[in-house]
Amino acid sequence: MTRHIEILGFPDCQLLDIAGPLQVFSTANDLAGADGAEAPYVAVVVGRGPDVRTSAGLSLAVAAMGPPDRPLDTVIAAGGVGVTAACEDAELVRWLRDRTRSARRTASVCSGAFLLATAGLLDGRRAVTHWQRCEEFARRFPKVRLKVDPIFVRDGDVWTSAGVTAGIDLALAMVEEDLGRDMALSVARQLVVFLKRPGGQSQFSTILALQGGEGRFDELHAWMQQNLRRRLAIDDLATRAGMSVRSFSRHYRSATGRTPANALEDMRLETARRLLEQNGSVSRVAQLCGFGTEETMRRVFRRRLGASPQEYRERFV
Repeated sequence: MTRHIEILGFPDCQLLDIAGPLQVFSTANDLAGADGAEAPYVAVVVGRGPDVRTSAGLSLAVAAMGPPDRPLDTVIAAGGVGVTAACEDAELVRWLRDRTRSARRTASVCSGAFLLATAGLLDGRRAVTHWQRCEEFARRFPKVRLKVDPIFVRDGDVWTSAGVTAGIDLALAMVEEDLGRDMALSVARQLVVFLKRPGGQSQFSTILALQGGEGRFDELHAWMQQNLRRRLAIDDLATRAGMSVRSFSRHYRSATGRTPANALEDMRLETARRLLEQNGSVSRVAQLCGFGTEETMRRVFRRRLGASPQEYRERFV
């Protein structure tokens, strides 16, 4: 079965919103072809031709936006700085609304959710968009049940993803639904994606969130991440940073907005979530992440996530 996919582009769309999912589907075709199977996908970029210029300055050749009643498996709306103007294009919005009626599933990448919402396709549904535009989105589309944290959200036959590279995660999840987990993992490995992230994972990285100012603690954060299984006291962190405990505590909070203890717990929790999502055993994860005991990790999970490590793991396995 060959699934036809259209990715909608427009002037000043985000290049990676299109190229990321497109490469996922193309790699799935390559891997399926190596086994002698028929290509599972035909994916094309559509728009007001003959090309659209992305915000990165690269122009993409696009196919014409064909008859909206032509059968289709998936339609995906890209995002980008040009999405505001695209939402004001009544003909484009009308075509997208009509096109989704012929599609098995509808999706958006990043701020492409604004296009879906403008077309009325997200009313009453759960959705996500780039974290930087969540406040604006919530104000403009109060009927949408906006989620600010996930990598991607699926509500029935409508999928939305967070910012930019999350479109790759969304496309991998589609491949998993269509062709199975083994194929999705093979595609992820072929693309050298660090991790095939489940939709429930946060779009916010602890390490990224801690970066700020002049990056004076970036090396310390990398060292902390590599040594999570050790018992890391504030004295150890201060010594590594070359400061007294008092000076370190003051400067660290000023630079990151949180205490060293809170930052360390965030790192341990994020790493534990990732390992549990990969089917790691609870006891092993507790050791690797430096919680010491399963009970300590369980208390942190209950306090921060409202679920035990075992309950959290069962969401993804």
